[in-house]
Amino acid sequence: MAALEALADWPVDRVSGALIMPDGVVEEFGDTGAVFELASVTKLLVAEAVLVAVEEGAVELDDAAGPPGATVAHLLAHASGLAFGTRDVEAPVGERRIYSSAGFEVLAEVVESATQIAFPEYLAGAVFEPLGMASSELAGPAGHGARSSVADLTAFASELLAPQLLSRETSDLATSVQFPGLDGFVPGYGKHRPNDWGLGFEIRSNKSPHWTGSSNSPRTFGHFGQSGTFLWVDPELGAACVVLTDRDFGAWAKPLWSEFNDAVVAAIRSSD
Repeated sequence: MAALEALADWPVDRVSGALIMPDGVVEEFGDTGAVFELASVTKLLVAEAVLVAVEEGAVELDDAAGPPGATVAHLLAHASGLAFGTRDVEAPVGERRIYSSAGFEVLAEVVESATQIAFPEYLAGAVFEPLGMASSELAGPAGHGARSSVADLTAFASELLAPQLLSRETSDLATSVQFPGLDGFVPGYGKHRPNDWGLGFEIRSNKSPHWTGSSNSPRTFGHFGQSGTFLWVDPELGAACVVLTDRDFGAWAKPLWSEFNDAVVAAIRSSD
């Protein structure tokens, strides 16, 4: 399979990628050990650690967190009403899907308080170490401050395809729509009605335009980052894709990313 060769023509200085299926990595591109800033792809890693804390009994999804009336689940699903970058309340709980990096900082504090472990250390112990993600770290805010490599995120994507850290029940809950019917904005892609989200994982559904391919299934979940990064998992394809670059997301990435992901999906289907 040569699904990733198009990355060589991207208008970036550095790019690395991988295509993963349940049996392992089927294709790689670039230096998969190179470390990149993840920006909001960080939220996937943080959400995974919060869900580990839930399964350990340190916190519960319905624990109060954030604005009055909000819970851990509301924060994970961007349904708490918190603003994007501050802890100002912009809407009542559960009424709008307001994408909030600040909400993930609150989540990190909740887990830190419950476990008495600094959240970057908890994340490392709960996710990075068991998956062998040796180059990954949370060096900044919990909403956008992680660094990692394609090699590490390949291990994480494999975990998402075949969960071991979480039960299948929790994994399925996290990657299905939570608080359905909420409208909201996907940064860079405008307003969607509805703007479906899971517990930390964006759900593709039928959003258009979107950073995944138009041929990705509606069940596809993942995240992209403003640093020029993305990770998606398509359960119907049984495949995941990770791409990291060193160029901030912008007009160059649209429609390039969606066209690239359509080509990846086509390559997977043609190889069946």
